[in-house]
Amino acid sequence: MTPSPSLLPRAWLVVGLLWLVGCLNYLDRVMITTMRGSLTEAIPMTDAQFGLLTSVFLWIYGLLSPFAGYLADRFNRSRVIIGSLFAWSAITWLTAHATTFNELLLTRALMGVSEACYIPAALALIADYHRGSTRSFATGLHMSGIMVGSALGGLGGWIAEREGWAHAFEIFGLAGIVYTLIVAVLLRDAPRDPGVDAGQTTASSSALPPVSLVSALRSLFSQRGFIMALAYWGLLGLTGWAVVGWMPTYLKEHFSLPQGEAGLMATGYLQTSALLGVLIGGAWADRWSRTDERGRIYVPMIGLLVASPAILLASTINWLPLALAGLVVFGLARAFSDSNMMPILCMVTDARYRATGYGVLNLFSCVVGGFTIYAGGVLRDAQIDVSRVFQFAAFSILICVGLLFSIRAKAKTAPPHP
Repeated sequence: MTPSPSLLPRAWLVVGLLWLVGCLNYLDRVMITTMRGSLTEAIPMTDAQFGLLTSVFLWIYGLLSPFAGYLADRFNRSRVIIGSLFAWSAITWLTAHATTFNELLLTRALMGVSEACYIPAALALIADYHRGSTRSFATGLHMSGIMVGSALGGLGGWIAEREGWAHAFEIFGLAGIVYTLIVAVLLRDAPRDPGVDAGQTTASSSALPPVSLVSALRSLFSQRGFIMALAYWGLLGLTGWAVVGWMPTYLKEHFSLPQGEAGLMATGYLQTSALLGVLIGGAWADRWSRTDERGRIYVPMIGLLVASPAILLASTINWLPLALAGLVVFGLARAFSDSNMMPILCMVTDARYRATGYGVLNLFSCVVGGFTIYAGGVLRDAQIDVSRVFQFAAFSILICVGLLFSIRAKAKTAPPHP
């Protein structure tokens, strides 16, 4: 099943518009992790406090994600996206004017509030337009924008070394505000019939009650497949945020690299390979799903079985080229999961609640990820090698494989007879 011919051009236009929004979303949130030296020199803080800057963002981002997803399910997805883009871009610009740790912490908390509204709404909007055989690739293409944004996050450390840490926040904050105007003109919601979605049918949408947060949560948690997906995505978040939050610092200290070079390596190699991974994983899963719906589950399982030993290699070897090779393989293989999480969610939940569902997944993933990044700072303050976090993450990935295998698609119901 593909988007109808009348929707197809706009379906890909939406992915293109959101590609750059996703890029800015992750660039703005990640670049702070690549400028630790410059930032702590200007605003003194401990390693635990530096970790807290990302952790507080993740905790607030995660806690608000279910409500943000509900807003996208209940109201207009495109307006939620536009409002989120403008708000976090303005806050990014405001971050450049922080002069104390508490002010910096406040801007990171506000960033968590504003960015929480984006991902659930964006992925749900893409799923609304791509209702079958293009869904994983369209999701993966959008996620590739996020990978590019994460990779460009390394520019934060590079700019900080040359122009000061605040300069990067001013540049990218203003760029996001300008792009908001373009998105506001072009982005529109899809014609929505939540009862028709890749073979999943229910009663006519006109007969369904309005979406409420309570009914959405009750529906989601009544599905065993959703609970398994929640546990899987949470554990996977531990791995992803550990690497994003502490790999630049690990490479800098373990291999005696300059801050800018370590930041560009950690984000550049990882996210470039992940960019390829979401495209390969999306296309492969779409192709497999034409003969077996569980192809969208098997593809990320295969990726994770490769990613676990790869991150172990990257965090234990003493030869930089081999460590970077491990990081590349990890980024490529783990990214199969990113292009298939929303399509898997569509398999196990009511179509009306997919944005809320993804918000709940974000909640668990980010809370776990936030604690992981903070734990890395605590370990460093205790003079314990942060590579221990990566080693624990590799073990968690293997648990994720078992959780994925246990997921079963939601039973499909036939439309009522007249």
